[in-house]
Amino acid sequence: MEALWKHLMAVPLKPVAHQLLMDAFHRYAIIGGMPEAVKTDLGRRNLSDLARVYESIWASYKNDAEKYTSNDTERKIIKHLMNTAPLYLDERVKFQGFGNSNYRSREIGEAFRTLEDARIIRLIYPTTDLRPPLKTDLKKSPRLQILDTGLVNYSPGIQLDMLDMDDLNKAYKGAVMPYLVTQELISLQSMAAYKPNFWVREKSQSSAKIDLLYAHKDLVIPIEIKSGSTGSLKSLHQFIEAADHPYAIRLYAGPLLFERTQTPNKKPYLLLNLPYYCGTVLPQYAEWLAGQKL
Repeated sequence: MEALWKHLMAVPLKPVAHQLLMDAFHRYAIIGGMPEAVKTDLGRRNLSDLARVYESIWASYKNDAEKYTSNDTERKIIKHLMNTAPLYLDERVKFQGFGNSNYRSREIGEAFRTLEDARIIRLIYPTTDLRPPLKTDLKKSPRLQILDTGLVNYSPGIQLDMLDMDDLNKAYKGAVMPYLVTQELISLQSMAAYKPNFWVREKSQSSAKIDLLYAHKDLVIPIEIKSGSTGSLKSLHQFIEAADHPYAIRLYAGPLLFERTQTPNKKPYLLLNLPYYCGTVLPQYAEWLAGQKL
């Protein structure tokens, strides 16, 4: 594992390490990073043995979250959110009636904020900014970020299906990889309250969404998480058309690939295609990319 880490930290990555790192990341994406789950997996390598571990961890978090409540109604809402939130990672959420409930927007919002204080579920809000500082738009619908990918995969029962996938961006309607890369960005920050942004442009004639933004010095670099070809990056192209710099990153299941390309409207830009596992070293690659010339 130490050798793999050294390969990962070498920017740019050497091709010889790609498949080994992808295999290790694939397993991590499935089981998560909870110490007890990792220990169990290393000892037995059988996902069926992990069910008890995940159930115990999730039950403990549920019990801890209830300590933040003051009455029975709040406790019921907290339980409802923790039971249903993993099913909504593939979409932006509305508070009113969340999870097919009869709870009001204010009640759901307060319960989500309680879970944020407990660092169990975070609300990731969009921005419409193209330059730093990025301002979060709390009037727009957020997406959910749960503390561990293993728990996320266990709750809807998709882990066994993921074992046979060659591209995990196909898992859970494409929600797993954006979730996991967002988790990696959060883990790299020293501020406990840090939350990254995604980008939206919502207009009557057209809309666009970028999975993540990364602020590097005076640049805001768009990050798309895709399994398709470069030509399918419609929202990224719209961001590049509006931005005052030529830098963009795509995370996907393939090897590292640096491209000098252009948008459909012929604006030239630099696209750095990175394998999923490079989410851990995004700051280093953002700095490397910003040093390249058209």
